[in-house]
Amino acid sequence: MKRPLEIAAEELSMKTIVSLTSAFESLSSMKITQTKTRVLISNEFFKEVWTIYKQIRMDVMFNFGRSVDEVPIDKELMLLITAPGGLTGDIDQRLIRKFREHYDPEKNDIIVIGHHGALQLEQLKIKYNLYFDIPKKDYINVDPLMKEIKKYKASRVFYQDYVSLSEQVIKELDLGEVVNTMGKIADIDELDGDVITEKTYIFEPNAYSVVMHLESSILRLMLAQFIYDSRLAQLASRFKAMTAAKERSLETQQDLHVAFSRAKRALVDVRLKESLAGLKKIRAGRD
Repeated sequence: MKRPLEIAAEELSMKTIVSLTSAFESLSSMKITQTKTRVLISNEFFKEVWTIYKQIRMDVMFNFGRSVDEVPIDKELMLLITAPGGLTGDIDQRLIRKFREHYDPEKNDIIVIGHHGALQLEQLKIKYNLYFDIPKKDYINVDPLMKEIKKYKASRVFYQDYVSLSEQVIKELDLGEVVNTMGKIADIDELDGDVITEKTYIFEPNAYSVVMHLESSILRLMLAQFIYDSRLAQLASRFKAMTAAKERSLETQQDLHVAFSRAKRALVDVRLKESLAGLKKIRAGRD
């Protein structure tokens, strides 16, 4: 049986864990509110850009801002957006499992965003082509990522999506398809305003260059949106994990407190018995 001092030390350690998990829980809750606001703003801005782009786009294909003479790599690029570190529950493990269902080393190249995902791929002996850190600041510069995506014929993104505080799901989407899907939400048939065509507007240097610029802007918005969505889901997953950890820590702390009281009482009982036994020997010696 453990000594009371040992149990007291364990209880003190558990109190520290309760404090830490409570702090992480509160911090995650605060950041969730901030990130939700940024996601809404990003969605609204995408609708405005899409309204212009859809009216002047050159064909039905989204070309990721590539010029006419650019020949893309005949592979599918897989983009994995993961957490910068641990303490986010099992959300990254689920994303990696989803990714492995589609991954073929002969047909796919990999870009990882987030240190935690890169570590997991290394543990699985899966080589990735590039790695980017999750931005720590509010501003997200996705230009280096866009430069790589434009090189490939097709790109597929794996990210975490926020449903609620208690539910986060893993999504995998073809970037070309998702642009068209997001565009339908902002369909110009449902919006008022002047129609933008070469008959009513002047495009410099030409309409194709304007379309390329708009495609780059849409890709930039879309990638930032994925990162914001992933960050929101990661924060929610951390909040859920920290809440569960805090509850388990509180239960363990209570159990340790009960065990400490029992051990202390048992120690007192043992000493009392030893004292009584000693008194009996003394009395027996006198007799």
